[in-house]
Amino acid sequence: MFRKLRRRLGTGEFLLFGIFIAIAAVAVVVLTPPGGSSTSATLQGWTQTPQGPLSPADRDFLAKVRQAGLWEIPTGQQAQQRSGNKLVKEVGMHLMTDHLKLDEEVRDIAARLNVVLPSQPNADQQGWMAQLSGLSGTEYDRTFAQLLRQAHGKVFGVVAGVRAGTRNDLIRSFAQRAVNVVMKHMALLESTGLVDYSILPEPPAPSPPPATAALDTPVRREIS
Repeated sequence: MFRKLRRRLGTGEFLLFGIFIAIAAVAVVVLTPPGGSSTSATLQGWTQTPQGPLSPADRDFLAKVRQAGLWEIPTGQQAQQRSGNKLVKEVGMHLMTDHLKLDEEVRDIAARLNVVLPSQPNADQQGWMAQLSGLSGTEYDRTFAQLLRQAHGKVFGVVAGVRAGTRNDLIRSFAQRAVNVVMKHMALLESTGLVDYSILPEPPAPSPPPATAALDTPVRREIS
């Protein structure tokens, strides 16, 4: 086929034709979006909803908000009853009331997006609840503030990441409210003066700076 085409076009025209085919092939590769097929998207765990694509991270976010409420609501109530510290009691009240609202929202959103939510706290959260139940006095207050502050710091990264990158309108608006609640709770827990910052997880290491070799190369100027 190509020999006949070459005889008909001549050597120069045949070479131009080959270049055109190569450029067209590159364009197809570049312009085809990754995961563009519905099969690929399904394999990656994405689903389509009326509010936009729903990712595995979106579903994990809803599950984590639900699980946070499952242990912070009873723990906040416990703090109001067990603590003798006025600030700890107040923080416990905010944790309970704020998570009652978030829990109602997350269950409604999950139902609309067909996401199955957990029905009990995870193993770590159950361990924290058991630990607090065995304490009293100032030891209870300090452990309460420390455990809750560490838990909020951990979940904040998840919530903020979803808020920054979700493609789903419903998840985006709910993630914004969740970010505000988590930040509020971290500040309240810190206001007790009982948080030991030295044992909080360190911030993630910064990304390495981009290569600047081209920018650092001195420019030679001719002296006339």
